[in-house]
Amino acid sequence: MAEQPIPKQLWKAAALSGMASYLDAGLIVSISVNLAIYRESYDMGVWMAGAISAIVTICIAVGSLVGGRLADMFGRRRVYNWDIFCFALGALVITLAPDDITLLIGVLVAGLAAGADLPTSLAVVSDAAPAPARGRLVAFTQVMWMLGITVAIFLGFVLSTTGMTGARIITGQLALAALVTWHLRSRLKPAPEQHASAEESEDAAVPRGVALKNVWTRAALLPMAATFTFYVTWGLGANTFGQFGTYLLVTVSDASQSLATGINLAFIPIGVLLTIAFVRVADSPLRDRLFYVAAAVQILAFVVASLTAGALVGMLVFFVLYQLSNPFAGEANYKVWSQLTLPADTRGTTQGLTYALSRGVFAVVAFFTPALADYSPSVLLWSITVCMALSAGAGAFIIRVLVPRAPAAAPASTDLRIASI
Repeated sequence: MAEQPIPKQLWKAAALSGMASYLDAGLIVSISVNLAIYRESYDMGVWMAGAISAIVTICIAVGSLVGGRLADMFGRRRVYNWDIFCFALGALVITLAPDDITLLIGVLVAGLAAGADLPTSLAVVSDAAPAPARGRLVAFTQVMWMLGITVAIFLGFVLSTTGMTGARIITGQLALAALVTWHLRSRLKPAPEQHASAEESEDAAVPRGVALKNVWTRAALLPMAATFTFYVTWGLGANTFGQFGTYLLVTVSDASQSLATGINLAFIPIGVLLTIAFVRVADSPLRDRLFYVAAAVQILAFVVASLTAGALVGMLVFFVLYQLSNPFAGEANYKVWSQLTLPADTRGTTQGLTYALSRGVFAVVAFFTPALADYSPSVLLWSITVCMALSAGAGAFIIRVLVPRAPAAAPASTDLRIASI
């Protein structure tokens, strides 16, 4: 059966919502790329450098928790427009910061705003999407996440010899992108014939969203627990290699800094192309069938890395297998499953909670990762392999138990039909 075509206006709305993922990834990678430059330019101590790195993740976690809740309380469209503006202000402060204290303030603002925008933007695009197209539109935000990583790493590589000038350009493009997105989001309007009903629907949804008791029902708790389990176990591996991939290649695999950076750059296009491929199947039965194959390949990738104790040859095989599999058994699945299985009226709160708890776990684990890698690369890699196996089990449960129960045809609480941008 042919898939329902998606109007261009909805693709535009998905792209604007996907900017939350672009800016989230771009902020994390930009801080990572620029950290050595910040230390030298601001005469920054090692503890301040560590604090800035940790605060990015922690603020995104707190922002996800608070932002998702505010969106359900006061209206997703309202929070959706203002959190992106706050991100732009934070990114501008980072870009123009004259010292490390000002930099830290910018990171706080941008991190909180980026976190708030993640669950809110996903809920907005899910609300706007007709059920047969929801998977593709939500999955498209993952393409934007990959682009955020790509742009930040590419600019970091090209501008690696320009010092603070390059660092300001890398974060400046995030501020500019956020301001443009804020302007375009403010022009999103419901279709004229749907305007009144949409407003009434959103108003009617507020009391349900305000009542926290709606979050602690079986209808919300079971999918929230399942999607959290999947995301946190999968994310421990993804976050470790996202933050420490180059570090592990240099310190464990004995690769040069240039080779380690080149390996990461070389595999990014594969991830982008396969994420786009996932979008094509996100509303079809093939999405969940591919998950089983991809999850098995992903586990195999970590088994290879673990068996070789992080040796360079084993890590090269790992990167090939991992990049081929994670677009079909990773965060994109989490985003789609969350929108399909979580109740519409508390979707911002519940997904914000799973985002926040997961990012909090990632931040704690990241603090200990370098020490564990130094103690025993094998222990680190086998631990991640176990996490990947657990994520596969959680994903299988979601596919077999929760997705069939999902009210796919039910309208969302704020069913916006985007008319123009």
